Amino acid sequence: MCRSQVAVAVHKLEIEIAGRTLSLETGRVAGLADGAVLVTYGDSALLATAVSSPEPREGIDFFPLTVEYEERMYAAGKIPGGFIKREGRPGEQAILSARLTDRPIRPLFPKYYRNDVQIVNLVMSADQVNDPAILSIIGASAALHLSSIPFQGPVAAVRMGYIDGQLVVNPTMRQLYDESELELTVAGTRDAVLMVEAGASELPEDLILEAIMTGHRAMQPLIDAQEKLRELAGKPKQETAQPPVDEELKKKLQKRLDKELEAAIYNPDKGGREDATRDLRKAVLTEFAEAGADPKEVSKLFDSLEKDLVRTRLLDGKRPDGRGTKDIRPISIEVGVLPRAHGSGLFTRGQTQVMSVATLGTESDEQSIDSIGLDEPKRYIHHYNFPPFSVGEARPLRGVSRRDIGHGALAERALMAVLPSEEDFPYVIRVVSDTLSSNGSSSMASTCGSTLALLDAGVPLKASVGGVAMGLVTQDGTAKGKYAILSDIQGLEDALGDMDFKVTGTREGVTAIQMDIKVAGLTEEILKNALTQAREGRMFILDKMDAVISEPRAEVSVFAPRITTIKINPDKIRDIIGPGGKVIRKITEETKTSIDIQDDGSVNIGSSNAENTQKAIDWIRSLTREVEAGEIYTGKVTRILPFGAFVEILPGKEGLVHISELANYRVPTVEDVVNIGDEIQVLVTEIDRQGRVNLSRRALLEPAEDGHEGEEAPPRNGEGGREGRRPFSERRGRDGGERGGRGGGGGSTARARRRRLLGRRLLGRLPRARAQRRARGATPPRTLRRPTARLSHRPSGRHAHEPRRRRVATRRGMKQLPLPLGEGWGEGCVSSRTLKSRRHPSPALRAVLSTPRGRGE
Repeated sequence: MCRSQVAVAVHKLEIEIAGRTLSLETGRVAGLADGAVLVTYGDSALLATAVSSPEPREGIDFFPLTVEYEERMYAAGKIPGGFIKREGRPGEQAILSARLTDRPIRPLFPKYYRNDVQIVNLVMSADQVNDPAILSIIGASAALHLSSIPFQGPVAAVRMGYIDGQLVVNPTMRQLYDESELELTVAGTRDAVLMVEAGASELPEDLILEAIMTGHRAMQPLIDAQEKLRELAGKPKQETAQPPVDEELKKKLQKRLDKELEAAIYNPDKGGREDATRDLRKAVLTEFAEAGADPKEVSKLFDSLEKDLVRTRLLDGKRPDGRGTKDIRPISIEVGVLPRAHGSGLFTRGQTQVMSVATLGTESDEQSIDSIGLDEPKRYIHHYNFPPFSVGEARPLRGVSRRDIGHGALAERALMAVLPSEEDFPYVIRVVSDTLSSNGSSSMASTCGSTLALLDAGVPLKASVGGVAMGLVTQDGTAKGKYAILSDIQGLEDALGDMDFKVTGTREGVTAIQMDIKVAGLTEEILKNALTQAREGRMFILDKMDAVISEPRAEVSVFAPRITTIKINPDKIRDIIGPGGKVIRKITEETKTSIDIQDDGSVNIGSSNAENTQKAIDWIRSLTREVEAGEIYTGKVTRILPFGAFVEILPGKEGLVHISELANYRVPTVEDVVNIGDEIQVLVTEIDRQGRVNLSRRALLEPAEDGHEGEEAPPRNGEGGREGRRPFSERRGRDGGERGGRGGGGGSTARARRRRLLGRRLLGRLPRARAQRRARGATPPRTLRRPTARLSHRPSGRHAHEPRRRRVATRRGMKQLPLPLGEGWGEGCVSSRTLKSRRHPSPALRAVLSTPRGRGE
């Protein structure tokens, strides 16, 4: 089977922006879309496509434009998380990028165009250096410009930063996050600015304006490139015609409304104005329908006359509620409205009312974002809600809208510059702004309400932040004629005006900007006047806020977690976490606290109960505390072995109490003194080079009474009898045995004690006659040398009751003699040379010989 292929020319243009190459390519991919452009900047790549429906949608009075921004996780070399492992609904950042793309291109379509237009931008590669959101604006404009869709572009965009006192075009994403005091996105045409989105660190208005105009100049090469690309691969534009207007019907309607429409509109009460306008519309539609006019046409003409009337009056300085162009609506402020909330503020401006509530959390409450960006966790989160009752409507609640997300992000960005550092205030902060009533500027009301709630919650803000929304009305729909700038616009002025310019800031400078317009761009003069007028309105609002609350509460709410920060040795972090997080989970569960550990050794402990916090602190201190020689500890017996007991003196740290250090008298078995689970007080006598801890209980007891030191052990051939000497591997001194040095072979004191003990045992093997002679002093006294005989360990297990018969290796010139060790001791061997050398017993030997056993009785 033969398939024919249509040859499509591939066109690619490259330009240099901010020292990096940006390319626009068309004709290689997505050939069936009306327009498709692959935009590459560095290693970031985005495919922008534009498609329109062939026929207009009937029965609508708006332009049906949809912009989708899709992030593919493969762009950053990641696999989506979760069970499905597939990209789901767009995340918050993707929605904000889609809105950023929508706003500058929407004003450039014919007002009467009703065909569905869909922009789909796919992020296909993300180098985490160049933000794909900027490429989305450029790509969407280029795709529309190449297509047959009647787009009056092109549009370009750049991002501006302010680093070390210098404006920087298209800084890297890391520079914006770590170094820049300004993050400003500006989009526009060749002649004017269309859109501004910014976050700033209290920068002055003149610097903001300079950044906007510098960005506008920097984007001109991008506009030139799109024009050249259209010359190479552009399609003819669709012919569009403005629908005809029945001028005779319009005059009749205008005459009918006359003063009645103005009386209905110019009412300071939104509800009364809407009711009056709705009643007037209904009456007019009924009258003209009875006269044979088309109700849809009458409704369109009614809207047009209403808009013309309001705009004309605004240009003359007359606003629907009677205010001047610079006046702010009446403001009412309350704080501490909700008793159980950590902080709350109710901000009312005119008929717009917002309740903002602040909640404090610990580091575990940080929002982790799985995206193709830098994935920095968020410790300040702002959520904006706009329920239908706030505008007197009854409609389904369908979740969070794009508008809600955009307004929440604006209010969040407005306060980022004044939040305390994590070191000064180690809380995660969430603010929720619920719009209770809306007549315009609800996003700015949520910014003011957030400041009130945070101060009421005890958050040490650097300064209070206020916000105001500015409007614009032009004479002929362009920025070249007469215009009026309005402060604190209400709903009707927003709907019928040409601009919504939101500015937030402190008394020192601007913290955030969002500008949307409905005309084909703004001049530098309009921007400058709008920023100046916005500052005046902001100062008025801040005065009202400071009159109610100007400083944060001295303490956080009693219902908020109290976070205490302590410092530990970073090397000890693993001791707190434990294997698989076992230890830290146990601490948090038993103390009912939250614990967050930083790499530098900072430990944040959060709890609303001070007692639980102190319990967790003590626990952590004990885990990270170093054992010191000479210190006394109270510990718990965890294990018992024949040669001693292991005692946990600190969590996770054990030491050994040798059987000889358990009491100030001779201990037959360890269980005679302690059992597992007993708590005893011990002294740290030594920490060897391998970090093993030697403990002593005897050192803390009173001296023993006379005779206790030489007290004999109970019989050793029954249960509970003490075992004999340990295997040779356990008595090699410091480095031998399971816990080297703890079997009597380590340390001078232990060696001396072993010598005495071996001497006593040796006397029990001497013939009775010779022992009696030595006891009577018949043999000259002589210091006892260290015996050369080796005694075997007592057998263990089922042969423990049998006598020992292990013999010592024979040396040249020595013969071996069997020797009874006494009841319960079995037999041993000693060389004849050793026996002959014991002619001069020491005082210790004579003391033993004086006992019945020493005399052989």
